[in-house]
Amino acid sequence: MTFRTRTTSRAAAAARPAVRTVRSAPALRPLHHRLDPARVEEIPFHTADGVRLGLTRVDTGEAGRPAVLLLHGHTASADMFLLPETRNLVDVLLDEGYEPWLLDWRGSCRLPYNATGRRYTYDDVALYDLPEAVRRVRDRIGGRPLFVVAHCIGALALSLSMTAGLVPGLAGVVSQGVFLTPKLAGSTSLRMSVGWELLRSRIDHIPVDFRTVGLWSKYTPLFALAGRRADCPDPTCQMLHHSAWGSGASLFVHEHLADATHGRLAELLGPAPLWIVPHLRRIAQARTVVRWHDTDHRYRALPPNALDAAARIDTPVLLLAGSDNGLWLDSQRLCRDVLARRQPQLDVAYVEIPGYGHLDSFIGRGAALDVFGHVVDFLGARS
Repeated sequence: MTFRTRTTSRAAAAARPAVRTVRSAPALRPLHHRLDPARVEEIPFHTADGVRLGLTRVDTGEAGRPAVLLLHGHTASADMFLLPETRNLVDVLLDEGYEPWLLDWRGSCRLPYNATGRRYTYDDVALYDLPEAVRRVRDRIGGRPLFVVAHCIGALALSLSMTAGLVPGLAGVVSQGVFLTPKLAGSTSLRMSVGWELLRSRIDHIPVDFRTVGLWSKYTPLFALAGRRADCPDPTCQMLHHSAWGSGASLFVHEHLADATHGRLAELLGPAPLWIVPHLRRIAQARTVVRWHDTDHRYRALPPNALDAAARIDTPVLLLAGSDNGLWLDSQRLCRDVLARRQPQLDVAYVEIPGYGHLDSFIGRGAALDVFGHVVDFLGARS
């Protein structure tokens, strides 16, 4: 296994707009974007259980715009919606007349909680993080419409919040990759049940940046396994592209990433905590989003099974997925079919993006042309 990284040519680097870094509060790593820093408002806050999170508002200078709250996936961050090297989702929302808000919930790699700090489950995200963020956005926007665009575990946790009735009255929800009916490949489920369980007794998390662990660390065998038969020489890409932190899944279609995005993978995605595996495994085995805490009274507001409580969904939902999603497979098509049969009164649409995988549906260099149009069409029809 060789440890080289792809680089962007000097000409290409010179052609990209200058990147501005906005300093946030100490607990949050700075966002990277090309927006005017004066337009970017960082709003750190604490949840009811005492966890410090970050909310970011992009000031449009215009009153009355509908708001869109963006939710990243686990180990990602708000950075995935602000890539300065591409036309990103925030760019598109601004041009289409929306006010973007971005939440860094407790699974964000801008925060330290996946590697240090107290442990949590997706129950905590659904019960504390998402409802508090929605409340704070609504306090600022008043009666304007509020949409949510959610990716991966952000969408999965949102489904639990929605079926608990904790985020009522949203104008619409776009869920990318997975929602109420998560479906993993058999090999991924097996690695999660056996391999990750064995690792969990020895390590707390699986890193993605080989430079931070060193050649003689306990993580080196994991990187070596991830690099087997890999076409790309970058160890971070090897860990993510055909391995997804050792699960054997694929997070993106490799050729969809710009060179600059590929070079930033270790910044865009952080360590995966293995102590979350029991909850994730229970969800995967149930083929729906289930509550982890069965006896703790603090979590009684959440339904034991989100699919059984789907009748409480009170907003239109767009289920979005790449046709080559190597992580959640056809979970979104399955969700559409199940809800059509069990809850036909719900307003649920499904769109499949040909040739796209999972994460590249947002960070791919062509996503603005191939994917984001479906998002703004959905929002525009309900604004």
